[in-house]
Amino acid sequence: MKAKYFFQLVALSALWGASFMLTRMAAPALGPNLAAGLRMLLATCMLSLIMWKLQTPWPWQHWRELFLLGLLAVAGPHLLYARSSLQLPAGYGALLTVTSVLFGAFASAWLKEEQLTVPKLLGCLLGFAGAALVVRLGPVEPSHTLVVAALTCMAGAAISGTSTPFLKKAIARMEPLQITAGMHAAAVVLMLPGAVLDLPQAHFTLRALAAVALMGILTSGLAYWMYMRIMRHVPPMAALSSTFLSTGFGVLWAVLLLAEPTSTAMAAGGALILLACLLVMGLNPLRWRLQALRDLL
Repeated sequence: MKAKYFFQLVALSALWGASFMLTRMAAPALGPNLAAGLRMLLATCMLSLIMWKLQTPWPWQHWRELFLLGLLAVAGPHLLYARSSLQLPAGYGALLTVTSVLFGAFASAWLKEEQLTVPKLLGCLLGFAGAALVVRLGPVEPSHTLVVAALTCMAGAAISGTSTPFLKKAIARMEPLQITAGMHAAAVVLMLPGAVLDLPQAHFTLRALAAVALMGILTSGLAYWMYMRIMRHVPPMAALSSTFLSTGFGVLWAVLLLAEPTSTAMAAGGALILLACLLVMGLNPLRWRLQALRDLL
């Protein structure tokens, strides 16, 4: 992988990692439906301007596929992430959303694009064990509300992971900008009814609006377009590394900027989730060590 794509992945991960913190700032004030809906609307406006400037046509002929991608890749996950953020600390959310890789493996196997081997099944079990460890033994006192929020967050991760094989197919038929703009526009339509319901109770504070603006323009619009462009030039496993990097950045921003607590158990749960995802992606750390020993001998 070229150095420029590596640095682009790091920058992308830093942006995506910040979205957990920004969602935590916006959703309680605006309501989860309105916060997620405004995020999609701003992303669509930004991407529409870019399409107009680059004279890129809208892929109207693929509208059914774009609505499916809008539901699975953006509208569904971000609505559930926003709902979970009402009770779930940003650091917890960052760790739990990495399970999207596990659900992506299930979706790929279901579509017969990949086989679920024993190491991958073991990785899935370890991933869910790590998620349970984060929620049960993390620094925040476990409660029914926290567990429901964690399950809501993981449901968002499940939907997001399911979108992975569909995105891979779409990129063979459409330009990255067309896919990104089209699915965000579809997400706006899908999220409009919920956003209207949240409108009467919304508190339009400067802090919440600034958080939504940053998410819409940067972490959704520009970052997703960047990700779709990178996917054309790097191997799939390299592209998926952004999932792990964004998790690390998400926890880092939550600790530095929101002063969220951490614990040894939370770190252990995060390590289990990371190991699980490596196994699911077919990257066996034990095999690396054995190969390194063979090379030395």
